[in-house]
Amino acid sequence: MRIEPRQHCEQFGNVQINGLQRVIELDAGAAAPAAGPGDGGDIVVPAEALAAAEKETAIIIACMNEEYRTIEGVLSGVPHDCLVILVSNSDRPGRGRGGVDRYAAEVRMLGAFGARARRSAIAVHQADPGIAAAFREAGMPELVDAAGDGLVYRGKGEAMIIGMAVAAFTGRKYVGFVDADNFVPGSVTEYCKVFAAGLHSARSPYAMVRISWNSKPKVRGGQLVFDKKGRSSRVVNEWLNRLLQEYTGYGTDLIVTGNAGEHAMTMELGLQLRLARGYAIEPYELINILERFGCGGWTTDSDTDSGHDSDSDMEVCALPTPPQTPPQSQTRSYQPRQQQHQHRPTPTPTNLVEIIQVETRNPHFHDTTKGEEHVQDMQLQGLNALYHSPVAPAALRARLLHHMVEHLGLKPGHEPPRERTYPPLATALDFGVFFDVLTSEAASLRQIGLGAEVDVLLADRCAAGYRSQRRGRRPGRSEAGARHAAAQRGDSDDPGSPPSPSDDWQTME
Repeated sequence: MRIEPRQHCEQFGNVQINGLQRVIELDAGAAAPAAGPGDGGDIVVPAEALAAAEKETAIIIACMNEEYRTIEGVLSGVPHDCLVILVSNSDRPGRGRGGVDRYAAEVRMLGAFGARARRSAIAVHQADPGIAAAFREAGMPELVDAAGDGLVYRGKGEAMIIGMAVAAFTGRKYVGFVDADNFVPGSVTEYCKVFAAGLHSARSPYAMVRISWNSKPKVRGGQLVFDKKGRSSRVVNEWLNRLLQEYTGYGTDLIVTGNAGEHAMTMELGLQLRLARGYAIEPYELINILERFGCGGWTTDSDTDSGHDSDSDMEVCALPTPPQTPPQSQTRSYQPRQQQHQHRPTPTPTNLVEIIQVETRNPHFHDTTKGEEHVQDMQLQGLNALYHSPVAPAALRARLLHHMVEHLGLKPGHEPPRERTYPPLATALDFGVFFDVLTSEAASLRQIGLGAEVDVLLADRCAAGYRSQRRGRRPGRSEAGARHAAAQRGDSDDPGSPPSPSDDWQTME
């Protein structure tokens, strides 16, 4: 793959945001000489390097009642060596419309696809009581609706958090996300190739690649119109750039991927981020990166509480004096003032957090029947998170509040609601306990495909790096617990059955 060189970037504290780079060539050839961002020319990633990065990548697909053929098309577009993790919130008996078990059908489809393509995948249902128990017992009860049904909250953000927690066990270096409602499998392939190229060529172990669609076609007036930006993206990008303007002192359109559903990051970065609920998750990733490592300086040791109302735990720098004229260099740096307290910077100050934005070649055709309410929800949740961010100054908040009253239905005299945010997985989740409870109590959990590849990775990963750190791993839970559950409830081919007594995960071949 060949991507145009970086033309412009700006640095905020330890965060470097690169301007948009276009895909020049989808396939740069097997023998193409590799060229990175420091070479001054195009970024060229040979096929061999792409394949190596894909083997290190888990792709998370969060789905909810999409057509089976659409999901199957998305699966077919994910490169063969990427590990697929399907997190479903589709209808099941007693939850959703009627008594249809759409998750069971999704698992059968995934099983057939894995057998035909000879590849592995993982599937889990978001409303599995065992998933809720795993997060609750492992130190992240905030993810569970304790006052409601006792399950993990509904929402895209929560599904992505589940996927990332599972991916952390597999030993993969990178984690990517693609939407399940994409009608063009070839565009999914391009997104994953861009993930691999961007993360392979990144200069920092703390890197994120965010996709800007080439176009989002719609039928308007009987003609196919190739819009460059969606309605929600226009609004959220504008306000994120206004935030940057508060630090630079001049206007910018640097951020073009505020609502990027298709994005990927190094696991090292992903596990350090606070993540938000629902549709707020994608813009809040950028906001939280700026809060933790950029405009807001470093976080304190106490920055582990969930909920955006824990802003008092965040050390926030005063805004730098805006420059009278833009600096002349291509890379501009805005450093926060020295903090008065001791901080625990993660990542370390010697490492940049690198944000890479890439415009792809394929148009993005997806489900556009979700209505105006869906678009407004996406806008509101992202802007709510920005409004309550500690790096948003009072003047910006006032302008944003006026916009939300005028255009998004917020009642005059009211503040936007705070979005739920969750602590970083690396600091909040006891991975040993999570693994034990997940493998013994999550009845919907399935490994699909080629034998015990994922099982071995999970077991090794847990033993090597993710043992319990606070309360000690419960001895034998992942083996004895699974056997006990299987003996009590019996084995079945239905996706609702417990894990196999002979293995931590049910395998379908």
